[in-house]
Amino acid sequence: MFIKYYYLIPVLALALLSAFLFDQKPAGDKALGTRKYDDFQPPKLCSSCHQDIYQQWTQAMMSQAYTHHWDEIEYFKLAVPHAEKDPVVAGVKAGCNGCHAPLAFLAGDIPPPPPAKMSRANESVSCDLCHTIVGFEGDVPYNFNWIVEPGRKKQGSRGAKSSPEHDLVKSDFLATAEFCGTCHNEKSPYGVWVKATHLEWKEGPYARQGVRCHDCHMTYAEGKSAIMGATYPDVRQHLFHGAHDPGKVRGTIELRIHPNVREAEPGETIKLTLVLFNQKTGHAFPTGSVEDRLVWLHVEAIDSKGNRYHLPVDKKGFPGEEYTIASDELAYQDMGIALGDPNFPGLPRDGVPKGDRIYRQAYLDPQGRMTIQQWNTKSFGVDYRLGPRQSLIETFTFTIPANCPPGPLRVRAVLNYQKLVKPVADFLGVPAEESEIIIVNDHETVITILP
Repeated sequence: MFIKYYYLIPVLALALLSAFLFDQKPAGDKALGTRKYDDFQPPKLCSSCHQDIYQQWTQAMMSQAYTHHWDEIEYFKLAVPHAEKDPVVAGVKAGCNGCHAPLAFLAGDIPPPPPAKMSRANESVSCDLCHTIVGFEGDVPYNFNWIVEPGRKKQGSRGAKSSPEHDLVKSDFLATAEFCGTCHNEKSPYGVWVKATHLEWKEGPYARQGVRCHDCHMTYAEGKSAIMGATYPDVRQHLFHGAHDPGKVRGTIELRIHPNVREAEPGETIKLTLVLFNQKTGHAFPTGSVEDRLVWLHVEAIDSKGNRYHLPVDKKGFPGEEYTIASDELAYQDMGIALGDPNFPGLPRDGVPKGDRIYRQAYLDPQGRMTIQQWNTKSFGVDYRLGPRQSLIETFTFTIPANCPPGPLRVRAVLNYQKLVKPVADFLGVPAEESEIIIVNDHETVITILP
């Protein structure tokens, strides 16, 4: 009898292993082509009961993750042709869609039809996608490693509810920052964190206080989540306002500028000190698609006759500082791979006044050149951004012109923001709204110029 049971052990182990493997749900790259579009309900169906939430979603970037003009241009003009020419980054042809058009990714519809074709890829990050995610694979959420179980059961913040369309299951995971991290953390094919918004939050002060992504980007209010449902004091608003919302960007950073003297004579050299404080974001500013974003500080003096003088920032001398001071040098040469031009000279790196301070993390391609293509990022230059509750100090040394008229000399500091570097936007034909200048904050001080 002992011998018979002994030989059964490998058989039982194999059976248990098979059951374990069968129970594993595909996530990340392994989920490609494992579902059908019809496994998921279209958002329009959800709108019949969840009217307010649906209308909020239609105005948010979640509903435009695939159809948004810059995302479409970046994917079809740069990512797809680059992936077809470089085996190292070949996975991005499908992988971009894991977060931008997840239904197309799950259906194996790669590349999806362009937005003008009005396919279901246009649903972008849809209601049913998010509300059927039950967890994520591994220890760290990143690169769309969410696990989805489409069907009648919908994950929500409350349980024990059902409707003619679905049953509601209370999901603790849906309320976690890790849920957001499955798409708001990203590693490039070279293994570097090209998006790390969740990780930045996790290492910062707000995570320690229990303030999650939802508390700022899905605020709570009294109301109904469904038109026929009960009124709750804490219905999550599906606003998802962030980098593309001017109202969210404005006021993110506080700044104050002051001089070392209040009176000065023409020809005298004065020093101005400016303090910036990130009082609003639970992660770095800027975050997310940092390779696209441009945040820069412009300071100028205006004399009593209206003459303007640009004040370049004083250099601090830290390694990599050259990436943080605006110049007209060329960058983004690796766009030539997708464009089929091996001699592509690049584009002006910044497109803002020379000498202004830039708050960025420099993304570098395999050749060490600055890139706008996160998938082609192999390393980073300096990270000079504002972390949560972090202050930075800049100084400006200014010699007052000999012919400066007496009276008030106003010094104005403006912190500007663009979603996309303008030379790149102009070159690729991205609509002007993507590179419009949004004023984050400004401040002014006054010096009296003596006769």
